Parts: sequence; structure tokens; C-alpha cells
Amino acid sequence: MRAARLHEYTDEMGDALSIDTVDQPTVTASDDVIVEVEGAGWCQTDNHVVEGMWTDYVPQELPLTLGHENAGTVVETGEEVTTVSEGQQVICHPVMTCGTCRPCRQGEDMYCENVAFPGLTHDGGFAEYLGTNERAVIPLPDGVDPAEIAPHADAGITAYHAVKKAVAELNPGDTAVVIGVGGLGHIGVQCLDAMSAADIVALDLKKSARELARELGARHALDPTDDVRSEIDALTDGTGAAQILDFVGADETTALGPDIAAAGGDHHVVGYGGHVHEPSQTLVDGEMAYRGTLVGRYTELQELVALVERGEVDLRTSRYDLSEINTVAERLEHGEIEGRAVITP
Repeated sequence: MRAARLHEYTDEMGDALSIDTVDQPTVTASDDVIVEVEGAGWCQTDNHVVEGMWTDYVPQELPLTLGHENAGTVVETGEEVTTVSEGQQVICHPVMTCGTCRPCRQGEDMYCENVAFPGLTHDGGFAEYLGTNERAVIPLPDGVDPAEIAPHADAGITAYHAVKKAVAELNPGDTAVVIGVGGLGHIGVQCLDAMSAADIVALDLKKSARELARELGARHALDPTDDVRSEIDALTDGTGAAQILDFVGADETTALGPDIAAAGGDHHVVGYGGHVHEPSQTLVDGEMAYRGTLVGRYTELQELVALVERGEVDLRTSRYDLSEINTVAERLEHGEIEGRAVITP
């Protein structure tokens, strides 16, 4: 089968991956599931994998097939699989978990002590077929296009997971700030609008992204090059934002937290690549907190699929052939893709 493989780490996205012919995955364990990939979302994390940013955090052996936002049709299952059957369309949770370690038994999929992460630690979905397991697959409702929903496997569930944490702290009339209305942020705005009665304020450098944010439920959309602190003060009568969802994670955006957060507010760091540089007293004064976000639980992906089925969350996607994968990587690196890019092997 054809697969887009990373052979060496590089900062040059234009020729980052090569299209190789490799063996098709087969069932080797009783809980294995083989999926014919119909859509695999390209994520900013894929750019970071190409750059080698994940080598200090997860074991990686090159060459590696990237792609961790996957959906398609089941073509083969292990003998003990009962959740799905051949011919069924599914979306794949990003990680394969064991189900028996303590974190798994607590429902914390991302903390699994035996986790396998296709596209990061194991071969992923930028290929014609993907090997995964029963604990990762979620059947799709009738009428849902696997290629259309594929980016929800990471971008969607990550945004949903962050919003779900924020919503638990939001009361009607509170202000929630969304930083970055791109591939994740435009999902985050919709989830906030569907799940809370907060006033949503979106920040983005692009006028088109600010317009999209208003279209998707934001009450206000601001240019972050303006005096954001003064504008948030004016919108909240000096109270500040109860919750901040940072889908950029750059030094400039994490630095906004102490300036715009309300007392007891949280700054959820979803995007990454920057740093948090704040005096410890900043966190003590007003009890502001930074909170990290790492994908989400299997059950949260189920919940997100339910929101999609009800029409509460819509993805803005563009589709590309596997042969165009380096073009996608390069365009995303330069901020030239609106919404999510989906590879259709």
C-alpha cells in the first residue's frame, strides 16, 4: 500500500515526507481492527513531528507513517472484536490503550501506561490502511462522511476537552476568550456556544478568522495587536475573562493570561510551541492558573460525534490527495490553510 513516511527530521516542509510502498497492516491480536482510511487530518502536530519536537516526549523510530486524525471503513477485525464489524464506518480515537492499567480503569485514556499513538509512536493514517484496536474505534452515525469528520479525532476532541473543562467553571454571563480561530479554535468557539451561556470573545490576527468567529457564535472578535487588556476590561466591566482558551500557545498569547484573566480564572494552553514566562506571584495574586490540554477521552470523542450529528459543530475542511501531502505541510506552516486539511488516501 502507499504511505507518507518521515525518514528524517527537518524544518523544510516542502519535501518532509516521501510516498513509499509498504506492507498493509494485518490482524495479529484478538482486539486488532484494520481500517481503510478515507480521511486523515493534517495537524500542526504533524509539522512538529517532522521538526523532531516530540523526540523528548515519546519514543519514535524512523521511518514513520504520520497521521493521527483518522476515519474510514473497517475491513478486518480480530476474533474477539464485538464493537465494530467489517464494512462499518468509524472514527479512530488517536491512541490505542490497554484498558487494564490504573489510568485506563479511571477513564484517563491519554494517561495509559501502555499507550500506542499512531502517527507519533506507531505508523499512522497517512496511508491506505491503518492498524488500530477495538478500544480506539467509534462507529459513525449514518450519513456522516468519514473524510469530513476525520479531523475531530484530534483537533475536535482536543478543543472539546479544553472547552468541557472551561465550561465547568463558566456561569451565564461570564466571559470566555478564545485565542486563535484556526483549525482548533473554530471548533472551540462552536463547542463553547453549544455548551455554555458565556459571552465569547475571539482573538485572531486575520480579519477573515474574526468574521468566522462571529459567524460561529462569538459575541465579539478582536485584533490582538490592539490594546486587548483595555478592550476586555471594557467588555467585562473590569472583571476580566473567567476562562481563556489559547489555541495558539505562543509566548505572546500565554503572556495575555495575567492581563485579561478574572480572579480565579484559568488559561487553558491548547496550542503549543511557546513558553509560559510569569512570576510565581502572578499566579498567587488572584489565583490564576495555567492548565494544559492533551487530546481527550474516548467518551469525549463520542460526545463530540453526538454534537456533530446534531449540527452543533461544523468543520471547515479542504481535501487533498496523498501525493499533495508536502504541499499541505508547507501551506500549514505558512498559515495558508483555513480550517482543517484532510488527506484522502
